[in-house]
Amino acid sequence: MLISVRDVVKEYPMGAGSVKALAGVSFDISEGEFVAVMGPSGSGKSTLMNILGCLDRPTSGEYRLAGRLVSSMGDGELAHTRNKDIGFVFQAFNLLPRLTALENVMLPMSYGMVPSSSRRERAKEALSALGLSDKLHNKPKQMSGGEQQRVAIARALVLHPKMILADEPTGNLDSKNSEDIMKALARLNEQGRTVVLVTHEKDIAAYANRCLRFRDGLLVGDAVKPERGQCDED
Repeated sequence: MLISVRDVVKEYPMGAGSVKALAGVSFDISEGEFVAVMGPSGSGKSTLMNILGCLDRPTSGEYRLAGRLVSSMGDGELAHTRNKDIGFVFQAFNLLPRLTALENVMLPMSYGMVPSSSRRERAKEALSALGLSDKLHNKPKQMSGGEQQRVAIARALVLHPKMILADEPTGNLDSKNSEDIMKALARLNEQGRTVVLVTHEKDIAAYANRCLRFRDGLLVGDAVKPERGQCDED
């Protein structure tokens, strides 16, 4: 099992008390799944993604990634896990504006124990796989939003992570670029990559083969191979 979440609670202090962003959540995700996470604002999905991405720790409960109990990891091991085992794709692309596409994709390898002699070729291969062979030396401002997001996906893939966590990856894109990005993620999933995606859009969630639906910090739905509309927020 790649992801195992058991009775996870996440509380944040608020005034004299606290608020539960997650109120006891349990589920598993197997290697090779494509999972959409949906729910209204405040439902807990962003908190969940931060925990799955080892960016935050639960208040209580257990999260195991590839069998390892994440709460037992020290800061160094957490940083290594985030860099090597998890590829992050964000709504805002998060590319460095002064670097070219090739340099942006090479960046994680400088922290990932990849020999400098192979970084350039690996970055080229990742960009080529996403149809960006002609954009290697373009800076972000010289590319469309869809192209920038594909660079971000290439950057997420270059260290061959166990899973991709995508947080609203089409949120800043028009419908055509959104479709291109989702087709790219679907192809990666077909090649065996695990993808966990947060989205508000039913059409985007329809690319996944499973949908987890959250409300008020609780998992209220778990549908396998959802039809269009089945992952609605209502």
